[in-house]
Amino acid sequence: MSESYYKIYDFLAWKRLIFFLSIFLFFISCCTMITRGFNWGLDFTGGMLVEISSEKDVNLINIQNILVQSGFKNPIVQHFGSQKDIMIRLPLDPNENKINQHTISKVLYALRQGIVQNFFVKQVNWIGPSVHSQLINTGIIALLVALICILVYITFRFEWRLATGVVISLIYDMIVILGILSLFAIKIDSTIIAALMSAIGYSINDKIVIFDRIRENFYYTPVSKSIDIFNISLSQVLSRTIITSVTTIMVLLILLIWGGDILHGFAVTLLLGTIIGTVSSIYIASALAFKFGTARNHFIKINKK
Repeated sequence: MSESYYKIYDFLAWKRLIFFLSIFLFFISCCTMITRGFNWGLDFTGGMLVEISSEKDVNLINIQNILVQSGFKNPIVQHFGSQKDIMIRLPLDPNENKINQHTISKVLYALRQGIVQNFFVKQVNWIGPSVHSQLINTGIIALLVALICILVYITFRFEWRLATGVVISLIYDMIVILGILSLFAIKIDSTIIAALMSAIGYSINDKIVIFDRIRENFYYTPVSKSIDIFNISLSQVLSRTIITSVTTIMVLLILLIWGGDILHGFAVTLLLGTIIGTVSSIYIASALAFKFGTARNHFIKINKK
């Protein structure tokens, strides 16, 4: 591509400031996770999930207040499907190890007394202590396996300096996302785990596109300085990065606004992953690869082998 078709920006001129801000964000995220922990959802804490349908549209706040007044501790009430369908999450009772019909009857009785209309149970699910412990272990294993597979892939695909930049930036992405989830006490459930894995996939794809262009320019662009190669490569993929990120963010904003409570955590997590992953691709992964001394002779040696 000729230089006349795009403007070259000096991205790496900001690398020191971005490194400082990134280290600060990383440190704050770690401290937040250690001090505040996570707001684990029903999938990981255990409890009862009751799906109920009503005759008319209902107000979630009224239902939650009625349940609290009836003696239920920390009930979570959400809409699903329509304004007539509600999902009630009741935390794990240590004295129960299965679905308690008395609890279901108590919920229905409280709702029918507080809101004069009929309610019908559509579905009841129970997550016991052994199940939620298994879900936590499975979620952690799934994330670790995904990261290991990515490590193996990029190690064989790129020169080790580029690969190291990708790995460090991916770890940074995950820590910062988890730190924000911890800071705002966003409920961690199975959809959040799916969103985290999707964010990893989006971030690694963005980084691979950028590093492919960097590697290609080291082969074919007649520029002597490595910093110029990095800036040219980042400038060439800038329009692609902006278009991809903006369209993805637009879809996620739609999910965030109109997707309902069930998709709220998923949309927030993936939105954070898109923004953080895009920034880290340019100012962490690429800047680290440059800092490690990536030069033309590294690629020429590989090509000769």
